[in-house]
Amino acid sequence: MPGDEINTARTSPKVTLFPLIALIFYEVSGGPFGVEDSVRAGGGPLLSLLGFLIFPLIWSVPEALVTAELATSFPENGGYVVWISSAFGPFWGFQEGWWKWFSGVMDNALYPVLFLDYLKHSLPIFNGLVARIPALLGITVSLTYLNYRGLHIVGFAAVSLAVFSLCPFIVMSILSIPRLRPKQWLVVDFKKVEWRGYFNSMFWNLNYWDKASTLAGEVTNPSKTFPKALFGAVLLVVTSYLIPLLAGTGALELSSSKWTDGYFAEVGLLIGGVWLKWWIQAAAAMSNLGLFEAEMSGDAYQLLGMSEMGMLPSIFASRSKYGTPTISILCSATGVIFLSWMTFQEILEFLNFLYAIGMLLEFAAFIRLRIKKPELHRPYKVPLQTFGVTLLCLPPAILLVLVMCLASVQTFLVSGGVILLGFLLYPALVHARDRKWTKYDTEQPAATSTNEGTEDNLVVSELHQEVADEASVSLLPPAKMEDEHYELLVERVQKLE
Repeated sequence: MPGDEINTARTSPKVTLFPLIALIFYEVSGGPFGVEDSVRAGGGPLLSLLGFLIFPLIWSVPEALVTAELATSFPENGGYVVWISSAFGPFWGFQEGWWKWFSGVMDNALYPVLFLDYLKHSLPIFNGLVARIPALLGITVSLTYLNYRGLHIVGFAAVSLAVFSLCPFIVMSILSIPRLRPKQWLVVDFKKVEWRGYFNSMFWNLNYWDKASTLAGEVTNPSKTFPKALFGAVLLVVTSYLIPLLAGTGALELSSSKWTDGYFAEVGLLIGGVWLKWWIQAAAAMSNLGLFEAEMSGDAYQLLGMSEMGMLPSIFASRSKYGTPTISILCSATGVIFLSWMTFQEILEFLNFLYAIGMLLEFAAFIRLRIKKPELHRPYKVPLQTFGVTLLCLPPAILLVLVMCLASVQTFLVSGGVILLGFLLYPALVHARDRKWTKYDTEQPAATSTNEGTEDNLVVSELHQEVADEASVSLLPPAKMEDEHYELLVERVQKLE
């Protein structure tokens, strides 16, 4: 981890508003690919459509608001790991990082699988393992290399991919208008409803709003950019789900059992013809590229942030000449390869369970920081008092518990093993640090400034760094600051505001 590499990384291009919207869009959605199963599991269109109207209000909006406040309060790589460490200490910060990283790698393993699921409708060869395994490896290696080349490239690529991926659904929706029969949107057969699959599908298609916070240190002016990007991404995600579903279910009288992963290609065929089917399949391929890139970026920069805080060996913070965390990217890619053999539904349920545990801890940290650190500099603040934000977090917390309760026995066992491994890893890493078996960063790196060189931002960055308590040095004992120095910093920040 040479110093020159780190310096190069800090002067690398930052992510701006529209690339960040695209990255969040791909962290969460990537388009309507994968929502088809919500129609089948919901026993018809009605529950699926209601889900994508109601769930964003009780889940997506609260998570986005919490993310906006905390990501701007701690504009550093590592995101939620920093928040949890500041609220509950380094042990729980590490557990959060472990759960969310493992969940993210499992999520990323879905996208090569989804990509091939769309292709196999036209190329049945990908139904067999002989063609499927080399294809999965080839996709993973190629996309990993693109991620290695730079986050700003990934961001601008995500913008182009988002436009290309959504265009065929706009065309399909326009073509469907003369054939729409609104009464078909009200169809539901409760005897066919699979509640576990339905809630897992809804949850998966509307989560991961917090993921972009793990690369907050790479964003231009995060205090202003993050809230705007999250608001734009919420609107984009919800409309990209509802409009194609309204078009497909309203224009065609199809059995709900036909709506499985990849089925939008067949819907395009029935509405527009072969050309639209192929266009949707190409868009699905491009969408999965964007989903993979955005997820891997979040996972890799999370490991980098944990390394900079001293939670992981310093090798995870080493950067390439392109400013990307090489070892962290390779580690995430390896996890994807090992998990790609699982089925779509298996991966979905495992990652949802781990993600739900992590989100419960994030909501708890959000409320605790409001109580424990009322003086924390919050460039964006949810306009509610402590009681109000507690009520804001209650509905999504209930949903998280529901998703966990609906999990299978296999999911409980696998997730329990992952959690136990995290509990064992933390003391093992502490022991390795104490014995000097591995090299760790012992000091918090300088906070990333969006307008480097200005005194105002340096003061704010210094305050961010000092109020972070345990998050500042993670595995090391928390540094205490003198009251007079702290009060001076608060006073100077208030003047700046």
